[in-house]
Amino acid sequence: MKITSLPFACLALVIVTSSSSHGEAPSAAAVMTKASQDAMTPRDALLRLKEGNHRFVAGRPAHRDLLEEARVTAAGQYPYAAIVCCLDSRTAPEQVFDQGIGDIFCARVAGNVVNDDIVGSLEFSCKVAGAKLIAVVGHNSCGAVRGAVDRVELGKLTGLLKKIEPAVAVAERETGGARSSDNKILVERATVENVIVQMRAILKKSKILSSMLENGQIALVGGLQDLKTGRVTFVKLKEGPKSDR
Repeated sequence: MKITSLPFACLALVIVTSSSSHGEAPSAAAVMTKASQDAMTPRDALLRLKEGNHRFVAGRPAHRDLLEEARVTAAGQYPYAAIVCCLDSRTAPEQVFDQGIGDIFCARVAGNVVNDDIVGSLEFSCKVAGAKLIAVVGHNSCGAVRGAVDRVELGKLTGLLKKIEPAVAVAERETGGARSSDNKILVERATVENVIVQMRAILKKSKILSSMLENGQIALVGGLQDLKTGRVTFVKLKEGPKSDR
């Protein structure tokens, strides 16, 4: 595994990429079971998510019988990961990570922001349901980030965008230039920083998840999806508890 610096991010992040190539579609996708979930480590979970994204990007999705997966998982679910991602219609995690029914939990909200409800859901996902990985995934050209940059006010959306403001403030300080969604460098930097902000918010809000991370029971990573290619670049916090075990 190779670790390289994120070109335009601050030192809080490093990119985690795999040195091996993936993308070949398995002949049949196996439904997650209690046994397979118990045997999986946080590192295994991250690798499985990466491999799914590689298949998606390569146009070689796993062969699935979704109706059969629904039947098999009706009696119980054993997902291996929980994804917090944007509401954007182009970021559907089951497709982007080539996952089946019962494989992953998905919490979708504009700007991939977190609040107590999202964090509580993640606590259930990991502490109760046994997921081994939390991934906060943002994407380029995010309307919520652009709205936060422009200080948009619109009903309840106003409060949501304020959760992105700390990321915009960092980006504005580090990049300079006009505070406008037309400033692509600022928006790009704010998008990366927003992933960092939301990852830290999860740990700050949840002693349960912080403890699980510290004990190596789960991993916490971030991700940035390129809308044009579908490729997700995975990142993790540089400092603090290790999240890739």
